[in-house]
Amino acid sequence: MMRTYLKRTPLTKAGWLYMIIGVILMVYAGPALGHGVQGSITPQTGMLVKASYDDGEPMAYAAVEVTHADEKLPFQTGRTDRNGCFVFLPDKPGDWRVVVNDGMGHQLSLNTQLDKNLELNKESGPEKAQGALSRPEKALMGIAMIFGLSGVFFWWRGRSKMRKVRDAKKTVS
Repeated sequence: MMRTYLKRTPLTKAGWLYMIIGVILMVYAGPALGHGVQGSITPQTGMLVKASYDDGEPMAYAAVEVTHADEKLPFQTGRTDRNGCFVFLPDKPGDWRVVVNDGMGHQLSLNTQLDKNLELNKESGPEKAQGALSRPEKALMGIAMIFGLSGVFFWWRGRSKMRKVRDAKKTVS
């Protein structure tokens, strides 16, 4: 049996040059190709928005839009967390509007005013929840409407029966 061997040729000057350039490119290619990220978490004071339904359930993952009165475009958009909370850091004083929309027909719109120190204006006070009636008041109002409409219906029906009876008495006499 005869073995065959490959004949090696020595590197030329150009070959050595190409190899050195290749090694240099490999060393510096890593930082050149990609980009990194960095971040930090620092305590800040901001505006905390809490959104919930009238039964106390939080408006979880609802869309939020924060707008300054002087701006046409929203200052910030995002979503509430699972507890219905959203935080934003205003950058200038004035009137701010926060709209929370759950996408199912429920929308909360809050307005607040910040002073020159970017703190809540003492005169504006806490924002009340929208919806003038509580849940028990709404239930009582619904029952009252049912009784009221039923009363009108039965009154109308009794009135028409009384007319028929009266008309029948007139034809008999």
